[in-house]
Amino acid sequence: MAKEKILITVKTYPTLSGKYDELVCTAGFREDGSWVRLYPIPFRKKSYEQQYKKYEWIELDIVKNKSDFRPASYRPYSFDSKINRLEYVDTSNNWAKRKRIVLQNVYTDLNPLIAEAKNKEICTSLAVFKPTKIKDFLVKEVEREWDADKLKKLKANRDQTSLFEHPEDPFKVVRKLPYEFRYVIEDVNGKESKMMIEDWEIGALFWRLLEKYSGDEAKTIEDVRKKYFDDFAKTKDLHLFLGTSQLYHFVSHNPFMIIGTFHPKHESQIALF
Repeated sequence: MAKEKILITVKTYPTLSGKYDELVCTAGFREDGSWVRLYPIPFRKKSYEQQYKKYEWIELDIVKNKSDFRPASYRPYSFDSKINRLEYVDTSNNWAKRKRIVLQNVYTDLNPLIAEAKNKEICTSLAVFKPTKIKDFLVKEVEREWDADKLKKLKANRDQTSLFEHPEDPFKVVRKLPYEFRYVIEDVNGKESKMMIEDWEIGALFWRLLEKYSGDEAKTIEDVRKKYFDDFAKTKDLHLFLGTSQLYHFVSHNPFMIIGTFHPKHESQIALF
């Protein structure tokens, strides 16, 4: 067991787990720029004081997640381990403090990154990637409800535990996103890839806009595209946080998905000197 200080930069949209209810994959950086993945964490069940934000330094006791072969994967020492929230790193001076931690090791070529992932001695599973070009933003409609069997298992688990813990569990399962979002990217050698975007922020943006437009999904998707394509991809110095899933790490040709975006403004020439 070791207490680690980690700058949180990634929170994925929640998924359902038959064992742990609802889980969020969290990842971030140590002070030396190395990656740490934290899983499992029942984020929305944590007390408000422990619900950390992105770009907050946190401190908690972690151990290597022995059920995950990826070297960067750790877990809290116990499921109810206390998370100490420390300093929030703001966006002043065009994200200067964030850049010092985040941009220490940036990939621009997908081939060596994928090779590192497939190499069982290195097994890279988290990375910062700078695409040469964002060619498109794709939206695909998917199933609108969570898998019925998973929901049934969750209810059975809660009914059983509530007999011993709380007579009424107010926790509600997060809404499932009815769409998948992808970037079509190009790397420094012109290699094109379609990568799914799994970060928390795109899901939260979708639900906020849907409420704003009174349930109009066409307008909602149009504004999500404006944010991620017209704004991030065209006007910002966009970097992508990439991560693999344990299940498909050695199976998929390209095992990486987009688990977050890093989008400061482009530096002017004056600012560089």
